[in-house]
Amino acid sequence: MLIFRQLFDPQSSTYTYLLGDAVSGEALLIDPVFEHVRRDTALLRELGLDLVATVDTHVHADHVTGAWLLKTGSGSRIMLSEASAAVNADRLLKHGDQVSFGSRHLDVRATPGHTSGCLTLVLDDQRMAFTGDSLLIRGCGRTDFQQGSPGLLYRSVQEQILSLPSDCLLYPGHDYRGLTVTSVAEEKRFNPRLGGDVNESDFAGYMNHLGLPHPRLMDIAVPANLRCGQPDQAASMPQDPSWAPLTCSFSGVWEIQPAALEERIAGGRANDIQIIDVREPAEFSDALGHIPGARLLPLSQLAAHSADIDKARPIVTVCRSGARSAQATVLLQKSGFSLVANLAGGMLRWRAEALPFEQGTN
Repeated sequence: MLIFRQLFDPQSSTYTYLLGDAVSGEALLIDPVFEHVRRDTALLRELGLDLVATVDTHVHADHVTGAWLLKTGSGSRIMLSEASAAVNADRLLKHGDQVSFGSRHLDVRATPGHTSGCLTLVLDDQRMAFTGDSLLIRGCGRTDFQQGSPGLLYRSVQEQILSLPSDCLLYPGHDYRGLTVTSVAEEKRFNPRLGGDVNESDFAGYMNHLGLPHPRLMDIAVPANLRCGQPDQAASMPQDPSWAPLTCSFSGVWEIQPAALEERIAGGRANDIQIIDVREPAEFSDALGHIPGARLLPLSQLAAHSADIDKARPIVTVCRSGARSAQATVLLQKSGFSLVANLAGGMLRWRAEALPFEQGTN
């Protein structure tokens, strides 16, 4: 079974695509974004997938790829077009290559014209294709920089993308209107730049008079992407919290595992952390109990009493299952608390792992 997710970066309107083989657990990411590596890593972990490669459809001008950062974290291979002239890639792709993940693969089609190194990636059964910026939904990528060419793009789209089966779903690299997917049949009929009776001369005339400003981050993104996303300085790397071994969930909540919290408490560092239990008073003292040293502060009262919480000391929020306490971390972060984590699984996990607890006084 194919595992498929479409992810979005609102800053650059970039789509990142995750494709996984459910049997082998191997996965690919297409066009990952540097700022969302933590999100993508969390999703892979939660789905039980092993990232084997990242594939960039071209050298982007509006965002920095997450390929290099993902490689440092998971050992995934970096892949992009041989025509891109990029460094740090593990495999440079050319027309006709295949990129495998488990028993599935993508067929590589060279579709230059937006840039000289654009690729379209076609799923093995030709039911899906990932077109980057070569073909957008009712549009296409611009052709006025990075060795762009209207004539080349027209031929690429007609010969390599619109020649796919009419029911093949097309997933673009961007969309600025919230549209998510199209098909070969739709674009052949309705694309105002490349569909219907538009010929190469019509297309070139259209593209040569767009008059668009260059992307705002172009001078930063292009050099970085020619290094496959490797930062110039370590200071530009996203920093994970260092006060405890935390993991970030796909929902964006930092979590601490029960054993890690207990190790810190047992090691005599309990006073360094504020444990805030956000259940109701009756729950705090019921049979499930609470963590020794925890402070009861129900979720309904958290905002009103946030001024009584020390911002300089890390906070671990706790509830029965981890749901209410996850919401508590969001509320605390909005109130200016940066050192906050949720106890994964709440008191149910804490008790299941036979860790110390108290019952009684609330």
